[in-house]
Amino acid sequence: MVRWATSLEMGPTETLLVMALILLVLGMFMDQVSMMLITLPLFVPLALSLDFDMIWWGLIMLLMLEVSFTTPPFGLLLFVMHGVSPPGTTLPEVAKAALPYILCVFLLIGLVIMFPPLATFIPSLM
Repeated sequence: MVRWATSLEMGPTETLLVMALILLVLGMFMDQVSMMLITLPLFVPLALSLDFDMIWWGLIMLLMLEVSFTTPPFGLLLFVMHGVSPPGTTLPEVAKAALPYILCVFLLIGLVIMFPPLATFIPSLM
């Protein structure tokens, strides 16, 4: 599978974005543990073959799992927020209220992709 993925005409950044997109789509229908059990056996060897820093790559994957925790229709975090919201609040209202936070996480993911030292500076001090 790794040979097939690396044989595609995609660079490392495009491959990373495809991995993130797969996690986002899976998050619409599955919980995070199931997503990790399905994707990590494929994604980790692929990330290693692309010479990604594993701390940087792991942070991006965790952020994508966090975003997928909030994506409708199955976003478990939406149901938790709906449970603690005032009576009469609908689930679509909760999803709309969560949208700015989802966009902030996507901005953070973009910054970490563009500037890897944001993820690796403190661990490099150890």
